[in-house]
Amino acid sequence: MSSHPLPRPARASSSLNAGRRSRELAEVADGMKVDVLVVGLGATGAGVALDAASRGLSVAAIDAHDLAFGTSRWSSKLIHGGLRYLASGQLDVAYESAVERGVLMERTAPHLVHAQPFVLPLTPLVTRQQAALTWAGFRAGDLLRASAGTSRRALPAPRHLSAVETRHLAPALRQSGLRGGLLSWDGQLSDDARLVTALARTAATRGARILTRVRALELTGAGARVRDELTGEETQIRARAVINAAGVWAGGLVEEVRLRPSRGTHLVLRSQDLGMMTAGMHIPIPGESNRFALVLPQGDGRVYVGLTDEPIEGPVPDVPDVPETDIGFLLDVLGSALEVSLDRTHVVGAFAGLRPLLDITTSEPGSHGPDRTADISRRHAVLTSPQGVTTIVGGKLTTYRRMAQDAVDAAVTTRRLAAGPCRTASIPLVGAAPPRTLTTLDAPARLIERYGIEAPAVHALGAAEPELRTPVAPGHTVTAAELVWAVLHEGALDASDLLDRRTRTGLVPADREAAVGAANEALARGNASDRLST
Repeated sequence: MSSHPLPRPARASSSLNAGRRSRELAEVADGMKVDVLVVGLGATGAGVALDAASRGLSVAAIDAHDLAFGTSRWSSKLIHGGLRYLASGQLDVAYESAVERGVLMERTAPHLVHAQPFVLPLTPLVTRQQAALTWAGFRAGDLLRASAGTSRRALPAPRHLSAVETRHLAPALRQSGLRGGLLSWDGQLSDDARLVTALARTAATRGARILTRVRALELTGAGARVRDELTGEETQIRARAVINAAGVWAGGLVEEVRLRPSRGTHLVLRSQDLGMMTAGMHIPIPGESNRFALVLPQGDGRVYVGLTDEPIEGPVPDVPDVPETDIGFLLDVLGSALEVSLDRTHVVGAFAGLRPLLDITTSEPGSHGPDRTADISRRHAVLTSPQGVTTIVGGKLTTYRRMAQDAVDAAVTTRRLAAGPCRTASIPLVGAAPPRTLTTLDAPARLIERYGIEAPAVHALGAAEPELRTPVAPGHTVTAAELVWAVLHEGALDASDLLDRRTRTGLVPADREAAVGAANEALARGNASDRLST
């Protein structure tokens, strides 16, 4: 077996597909040693792959399932500025969040992250003292924005709203007793799974091998024993450094890692049932001083409502179930503020994600961490096992880039790798362009928000073949052209990849069922095109 490092092209194609996966898996299984093996391809793992590859290191990144299979597709789709952490005194976490939000909005992913207005309705359940404290928090959050260097153009200033203005932005609010509202702004992702896809493809342009359906069976500081989940074949991947970015599954790969996962649940509602909102809402949770349910319009006829924060016990599932108690809780919170009456029949879908929170309890007598997972810090941690495996845990979607930087820094130091400095704060992701450039593109706005400068190419697929313009499900915005694009360029290998991660069709079970046929047709068409091109 050869021990020479893999070649590191300065700029490779950004396209991920079945053919490329097969070729690159064969390369690493042939005994060549990579500088860094990354385990896990959520936002953090894909971010680690990009960070390491952009420093000139050879990289293989594997996942047992698909890009964004775990927590990274179950978020609130928000890029938070750290207001919640500011309120709880975690100033360093708040500032880090604000900085990373600005990086995404203004430099690396302005096509995927945009400013989202939020209304906090001043209902009878919100006392004047609570309103004053919340307003002070919004002002402090705006100062945090300025200190992080994010422009006012990217995030407008908070302000007070009259009752009429509040109802205009959120028509479903109960009018009786409404004193007005507080308007604030934060960052919103068009799609969290698309952010992960863009990260992985950007890493691929720098030579990273992005290998989905490859399960890590055993990790050491010198590599991993893995199994190709498509063939069942086991092999070794040799590496100078191994970074465990498996999220809630990280503890199953490295014994020393102790996690306290918590579940966050979101409901999926139809926009028409909430009066076609033009802003999101913060609805105070009764009995809680600093927790809110979020009502998040998506622009595709859907609204997400979340989120809960409940600890889970036992084995970590591949796909978390949504308990009826969470659904009932969120419907009750909505009922405390809305004029419209919503019940279980209005819930067309629901999803739950598990946060990989670090268990900070100790074995010392009398010592313990927070009783609730909601109170555990979202600060991330980098841990190095006795075997030399670097693990990155904790944190949140907004700060994935800084988490990746810290993990690669630790691996470079511990394993004595020759690497350049971190560059990811200035590397645009695939599809990124300044807003003024995006507005000139000849493509529908909906595609530009999801694909950036690649939107005209996606649109052209439908223009060239009229059958690809067809929506994949009745009343849905996603077209067959987007599914074919995902097979050719975004590494989608099966219908679940297409419907549950490259698009959000699968969040509504009825839509998913209607779209399975279109997904299978796109796979056949895309794989045939890939074979012809090779």
